[in-house]
Amino acid sequence: MYAMEMDAPGRPLQQVWRQQWPQPGQGQVRLRVKACGVCRTDLHIVDGDLPFPGRTVVPGHEVVGVIDSVGPEVQGLSVGQRVGVPWLGWTCGTCALCQSGHENLCEQARFTGYQLHGGYATHVVADARYVFPIPDAYSDLEAAPLLCAGLIGYRALCMAGDALQGLKPRLGLYGFGAAAHLVIQMARFEGCEVYAFTRDGDEAAQALALQLGAVWAGPSEARPPVALDAALLFAPVGDLVPLALQAIRPAGVVVCAGIHMSDIPSFPYAWLWKERRIVSVANLTRADGDGFMALATACKLDVTTHGYAMSDANQALDDLRAGRFSGAAVLVP
Repeated sequence: MYAMEMDAPGRPLQQVWRQQWPQPGQGQVRLRVKACGVCRTDLHIVDGDLPFPGRTVVPGHEVVGVIDSVGPEVQGLSVGQRVGVPWLGWTCGTCALCQSGHENLCEQARFTGYQLHGGYATHVVADARYVFPIPDAYSDLEAAPLLCAGLIGYRALCMAGDALQGLKPRLGLYGFGAAAHLVIQMARFEGCEVYAFTRDGDEAAQALALQLGAVWAGPSEARPPVALDAALLFAPVGDLVPLALQAIRPAGVVVCAGIHMSDIPSFPYAWLWKERRIVSVANLTRADGDGFMALATACKLDVTTHGYAMSDANQALDDLRAGRFSGAAVLVP
């Protein structure tokens, strides 16, 4: 087997070969990786925007694979089953946050492709509690972005839910990449009008948004033609928060969906007044996984992917960093 490893931030990943496959322990399964999505969080880890965990990192938390070994005390999973491994890879299960339905905020949580070796590899071991069966309608490449872009997009959409209760709710999406091109389809399935905001001059992303059903697409600095009920921010750019606040109606909500964001500049209180809100999304829960996979089954999502060989992970990360594609990059061993 081999893995694409990093030993320090800012350095290219190295292809490292191993003589032996990792063995699943109690409550774990081992997957033969079929595909692994490339997420902006991977970029934050590689570039050092997130603290380095102090050990070799194998990135990748949008992992699709087939179980080829099952450890002791695993129930409900079997060899040959296709499953996915998401960002949240382990929690204690006993703290107040875990017990209250907020396992995504567990202070002892460990994350796939960060503290736990991820899917930039031919094989990966995962906690059996934190894997999800993949709907049959999706190929391996299509399924990979569902494990983060889809899940985080779903949670962000749910967190805006109380503001999206009208007959024709209006939703803004800032940053039209891997997550937004899935969220627009979920939102339209649930009856929303969608307005897409992209980098100035990114005509390809704007065209994709319109193709997927956006009623308007334009640069992030532009004001939409109507007031929005909610805005979801997927681009990790703090300057977008004041812009989104000015675009939403009173009692609207701005949801920041990234794990990392540049500093938010100061802005007049009047832009927040009238019960507008800013909230953040942190990770996901298993309930999110179950809810999203049910939605992804009911509403077949059109997933735009760009395939790379696993050994070309550095090129995929560089292309993501430079914004050279719309949709999601996916590595294949």
